[in-house]
Amino acid sequence: MVPDRYRSCIEACDACADACDYCASASLQEDDVEVMVECIRLDLDCAAICRLAASYMSRDSGHAMDVCRLCADICDACAAECAHHPQAHCQTCAQACRRCAGECRRMAGMTKA
Repeated sequence: MVPDRYRSCIEACDACADACDYCASASLQEDDVEVMVECIRLDLDCAAICRLAASYMSRDSGHAMDVCRLCADICDACAAECAHHPQAHCQTCAQACRRCAGECRRMAGMTKA
């Protein structure tokens, strides 16, 4: 059972990872994939760190807060890149990344709830 204090952050991490996976896949279908390369890279990095953070929190790891701090930074970078692209999948991803970054910072004690 996941400790309640992690639930909201894990949900945000899972949703963000899913949005990033979808964004990367959809970006590969764009007419000008070259323009999307950095977006795809960050989507993949972000999805991976979100899943890792969720895993650390799920098992109540002593390093969960460290991973959450890094996750927030990578989510911010992904959100910034996705926000530059007008595609709906990028805008949805940027929103999920911003939410996840906020939840991870809150979890890591970097902001108030």
